[in-house]
Amino acid sequence: MKKIFILSLSFLLIFTVLGKMSSLHANPITITILYDNYLFSEGTKTDWGFSCIIEGIKKTILFDTGAKSEIFFFNLNKLNVDPKKVEFVVISHNHGDHTGGLFSFLNENNEVSVYLPQSFPDSFVKRVEDAKAKVVSVDKPVEICKDVYLTGEMGIQIKEQSLILNTNRGLVVITGCAHPGIVNIVRRAKEVLDKDIYLVFGGFHLLRLPDNSIKEIIEQFKEMGVLKVGATHCTGDRAVELFKEAYGENYVKMGVGRVISISD
Repeated sequence: MKKIFILSLSFLLIFTVLGKMSSLHANPITITILYDNYLFSEGTKTDWGFSCIIEGIKKTILFDTGAKSEIFFFNLNKLNVDPKKVEFVVISHNHGDHTGGLFSFLNENNEVSVYLPQSFPDSFVKRVEDAKAKVVSVDKPVEICKDVYLTGEMGIQIKEQSLILNTNRGLVVITGCAHPGIVNIVRRAKEVLDKDIYLVFGGFHLLRLPDNSIKEIIEQFKEMGVLKVGATHCTGDRAVELFKEAYGENYVKMGVGRVISISD
């Protein structure tokens, strides 16, 4: 009888583990690039700006909204993204190439919480509130839902926040333009969550930097253990090429229509 009980318990544990594994595999985290000045999928439109949507976590999150609402919505439709499914909106910083599609989006879906850096002007906050969306002002690092964090407002002249996903592969850091310095942002992510960095992507703002400065940043990435990189938007073509050379197969090509899947 004891042997039968142990055997039954063993089968129960095996099926429980397999069920969990199946569930994780069936629901990976997916990140779709909606707005970028680089092209990944034919038929989408490019423009200077950035936006992506994160799905497969507790809340569906829209990160930034690009520059032009017509291009933003064209790409949403082309990529079969339903704006009504978005629950949180995170805006990285107060530049038009990241906020341009926000108010048109709120016309479609105002049942969202909009996370803004604390330094955003009152006039901007009022427009969001007038659209009947909830505003959440962010100054310090904060967990906004399970395993999703914001770095808090960073920088001096241009204030900016970045987003951190805590996955079983490691941390995923998403930046808008990285005005406070991409290395500083990655360091902040490691301070917020003391884990290895799986992927850093978004705008790195390395335009006009000389090669030796870019290579130094790449070296700092590697010293901090950044496994994969997807440099795009305002990073600069030359910097993108240097990151590609340095990371090889661990470089993640970006652009509108790119879908990044992170499965446990």
